[in-house]
Amino acid sequence: MPESLGFAPADLLVGASLFLDFDGTLVDIVDRPDAVVVDAPLAMLMEELADRLQGRLAIISGRPRAEIDALFGHCAFAVGGSHGLELRWPSGRSSSPAPPSDLPRLTARLREAAMRYPGTLVEEKPFGVALHYRAAPEYEGACRHLAQALVEESGLSLQPGKMVFELRMRGADKGAALAALLDEPPMRGTRPVFVGDDPTDEDAFRTAAARGGAGILVGPPRPTAALYRLPDVAAVRAWLEAALAA
Repeated sequence: MPESLGFAPADLLVGASLFLDFDGTLVDIVDRPDAVVVDAPLAMLMEELADRLQGRLAIISGRPRAEIDALFGHCAFAVGGSHGLELRWPSGRSSSPAPPSDLPRLTARLREAAMRYPGTLVEEKPFGVALHYRAAPEYEGACRHLAQALVEESGLSLQPGKMVFELRMRGADKGAALAALLDEPPMRGTRPVFVGDDPTDEDAFRTAAARGGAGILVGPPRPTAALYRLPDVAAVRAWLEAALAA
């Protein structure tokens, strides 16, 4: 990790492919994931980026692909949903695996726990399930213990995030999603830039660096594979606006 991360230059996207996390990067994190909205300025910004980058734009998120589609309406960019398990290329071609057969049982177990831990929230996903404790931080230890126990008995992967523990299907991460999208036109042969805030984004930072590009960490300094840093969501949007003018 560099001793200090520099501010991302505005011309970093010239000739590059841009990959963006969503929550905590393009929008602020809120207590309930279903309360997030894409405001008009963000929707317009993504349209302008898609036009400028000519297909070299993607969102790679822990959210399901269908949620990203619903939030943005018609998406003129590629999407890697469910931490990269669901992919849609700029051409419209898509791929996704079959969901884990044990998922309904695991979801029921987490919902039972959420009734015992007031303020926690269960988020169902196509290939996993998440237990949020942002509104009840006193239950972090209990949530972690339960999530670890369910992972051990199910064979799923445990993905800690910002005040959330997610049980998800193995077989992909955000770095693998970035590589898969980058291996095909119109991104093939370009330099990848990934912008993200969460520990789940570290795989993408490492992959971007290995493919000749760079990661941009959003938020306070921490150990990271990113080369640059932006302080918050507002700074990300301002940087993207500046990049359009570069």
